Formats: sequence, structure tokens, C-alpha cells
Amino acid sequence: MLQLEHIRKTFPGVVALDEVSFDIATGEIHTLLGENGAGKSTLMNVLTGFYAPDCGSIRLDGQAVRFTSPRDSLTLGVGMVHQHFMLVPAHSVLENIMVALQGVPLLFPRRQLREKIAQTIEEFGLDLDLDTPVWKLSIGAQQWIELIKLLMRNCRLLILDEPTAVLTPQETEKLFKVLFKLKQQGKSVIFISHKMREVMEISDRVTILKKGRSITTLERGNFTQNQLATLMIGNDSIPEWQKSLPFSNELVLEIENLSVRNDRGLADIDNFNLQLKKGEILGIAGIAGNGQKALAEALTGLTRVDSGRVLAAGKDITRSCARSSYIAGIAHIPEDRKAVGIAPDLSLDENLILKNFRAPRFRHGIFQSRSAIRRNAEEKIDQFAIKAGPKGSPVRLLSGGNIQKVIIARELSEQPTVLVALYPTRGLDIGSAEYVHKVIAEGAGNGMSTILISEDLDELYKISDRIAVIFRGQLIGYVDPATASREQIGLMMSGEASK
Repeated sequence: MLQLEHIRKTFPGVVALDEVSFDIATGEIHTLLGENGAGKSTLMNVLTGFYAPDCGSIRLDGQAVRFTSPRDSLTLGVGMVHQHFMLVPAHSVLENIMVALQGVPLLFPRRQLREKIAQTIEEFGLDLDLDTPVWKLSIGAQQWIELIKLLMRNCRLLILDEPTAVLTPQETEKLFKVLFKLKQQGKSVIFISHKMREVMEISDRVTILKKGRSITTLERGNFTQNQLATLMIGNDSIPEWQKSLPFSNELVLEIENLSVRNDRGLADIDNFNLQLKKGEILGIAGIAGNGQKALAEALTGLTRVDSGRVLAAGKDITRSCARSSYIAGIAHIPEDRKAVGIAPDLSLDENLILKNFRAPRFRHGIFQSRSAIRRNAEEKIDQFAIKAGPKGSPVRLLSGGNIQKVIIARELSEQPTVLVALYPTRGLDIGSAEYVHKVIAEGAGNGMSTILISEDLDELYKISDRIAVIFRGQLIGYVDPATASREQIGLMMSGEASK
């Protein structure tokens, strides 16, 4: 169906894609694997018309095509579900789908369009109410809307970028059933994921990208998880770590009857209670949108608490602002690293001192000491294995994994007692994810406690001492990762079971 041959794309000082070739057959699920910064997103942006390649060719059904905009690719049946959804929260499901349709007349036949959309939803067994505003839906339901939008435009090549990052195990299984049905209908899927369990289950073929080059393509049955990981990482070493000794019974953080309301007056967190012990890695499992972000922001002073208390080492920090919470010893890895975690147009050096730029060691009187700021950056680049770009360039030009390392380096530079990490490995490759786990495990060994918020059950099982499950802003219960099953936690995440 599709052939990309010798695609090259450069940006100032960076070769993002170097002679990349890739093809996909009709009715195939083809996985694209690679480290952060390997070129996956750039390649998909070329394929969907966001970027024009410097050289190379794209052929669709054997015919040369040139995409100058996303409109061109959509018109020819190539569509993408991005990690960050493109929906209007205040509009209904129906309105969001209709906005995406092409050639709808001014006086459009609303009833006929509604029936056609409803038939597509029913065909795939999806649970969507066309009249519900998008802001009321879970992240998983919002992803279905993006998929329906592409199906209503008769897209025959669907690109899914980390589609299971925000889904429960049950929702992931449902998504895979939909993808297999699309495959039977002759549609093709480019699947981007870092979860090896899923890659093994769903892929007909896998193509590995590394440092902007296509390394190899392997067919189903001719690869194992270890082989894929080795090809993806290459000669790069994966950080090694092990869990620390059992945590103590000393309480470092207590949350008592905490309630947080959003700007619509609805409770994101409702009568929430939690205890965190010294040296403990406490995993919090839940579907995105069930209060995790509000919990993290309440603990780090970024949102107002309506009722309840947060105690750090017995001290009430409920009404503290973000800066005083930081001084109290709580560090924060935010959910959206680019929008919240960094100042994107400042340099790496400047981002590393955002929280302590007033410190005497970075100043000469009333002026900043550029030499001291640079020395600090060099130390952190070495200590946290950050692959930095040209000196002074905006930090936004780094890969996702390296931006995450910049945030971690800054947050841990003051030896916090508590780390609140919100989806810290979402979208990261194996090496970068293992690095984050290593930092958290080593911190636990030195007495740092971590609240690890994640939807990835494999991650929570791997690193957590205990797992707490959150649903609609309330604590459903605790489980022991050594004994609890994935199905049990998945049901608790859906609010259908508790312990």
C-alpha cells in the first residue's frame, strides 16, 4: 500500500532522518520501534504532511505522492491519532466528529450523519454517547473519538502513536480487537509503542529506527522481546538497578480527607486519604483523568485544596504555595513535561536552575554567574547522562527522554524527602524508562519516598512496594504487587471491584 524510500529530514544542526525506508502492506499491523529521538515522530510527521522531506519519495498504491499538509494525507486516506488528542472539550462527541468531516454542506443532514456515525460506533462495539460533552469523558473514550473521526473519513492507513499509554488492560484488549477487525477489513495500521508485551501480541512486522536510520524490518515469528530491545538499544547500555531494602514505618507524608475541586466546581479529589512511609515507592494505579493530576498538584502547591490536610513529617503544608512546598522537601515530575516541566525557549543550563536561581552559588551580587550556571549544567549532564544539544540552544529541541532527565536532574538537585512523579516514563524508550526507575530506586535506598502515578501496570509491578488504586478521585484500596493479579487491579481501576 505505502512505500517511503530514502527519506531524509534535517533541522538546524540535527539530522532527524537519514535515508529511512519503510513500507506497509494492505491489511497489515506494522509496529515502529525506536528510542526517544530515533526519528519516529519526525517520520510520521513527514507521512502525514506536517513536514516536507528534504529528499526521498513517498508512494501510495505505487503512485508517487507529495503531502504538503495534513489535509493532503487525509484526503488520500492516511490519518493519525496523536498522543495529545485534537478535540474541543466543550463540544459533544457528535460535534467533534462532524468538525473533522470533509465536504459537509452548510445545511447538513444532521440526522443522517448522526445515524451513520452511530452505525460505525455500534459496528466496533464502542461505548460512546454522541451527546456527551468531551470534557466529561475518560481519556480512553476520547481516544475512541479520534479513531472514529478517521474511520468516518474512510482512512485506510491509521497511525496510532502510543495508543495504550492511557488505557487500562481491559481497554487495551478492546482496542486490539478493534485493530484486528480493521485489519480484516483491509485497513492498515502503523502502531508506535514502547511496551514489548503489546508489540509481540499485535505486530505482523516490526521496523526498528535508531538515530534517524531504519535498522531492520522483522516479520512475526522471527523476533523475541530481547532481540527487539537489543536492536533498539544497540551498543547503548541499559541502566541497572535493584529495589532497596524494605522501607521503614516512619510516616513522611499523610493525606487526610483531601478534597480538590476543579474550575467547573466538580470534585477531582474527594475525601482522599493516603500514607507514605520513608523510603517507600508507593505506586498509584488508575485510568487517566480520575484525579491523579489534581492529587499531584495539591501535594506540590500548584492547586488550591478545598478541604482536608496534607502533612509532611507532621507539618501542615496544605496551604503552601509551590515554592514553599519545594522547600518543604517535595519534588515534582509533572505529567506534561514540555508544557509544565520546562521553560521550552530557555537553554538547558537555565532550566536546570529554575527552582534555585536565587541561590548564592549562582550569583555575583545582583547578577547571575554564567560560569557557575554552566558548571552546574556540566555536572548534571554528566551525572544524569543527558544528551545535550548545542550549547545555548532551547531545551525544547531535546528528545522527550532527555527533557525528562533535565526535569529529574533539577528536581532531585536539592535532595528532596518526597518525589511526586506523574507518568514519569510515558512515551520513553526502554533505556530512558529504566534510567527513571534507577533514579527512583536509588532515591529510595537513600531514604527518599516516591509517589509514582502511572497507568502502566508493568511499571507499577516492577518498582512499587505497595500499589494504591484511585477511581473518580477516591482511594479504592491498596494491593501488594507481589500477590495481586493484573485483572484484579484493572477491575479496581474501573471502579468495579475494591479491596
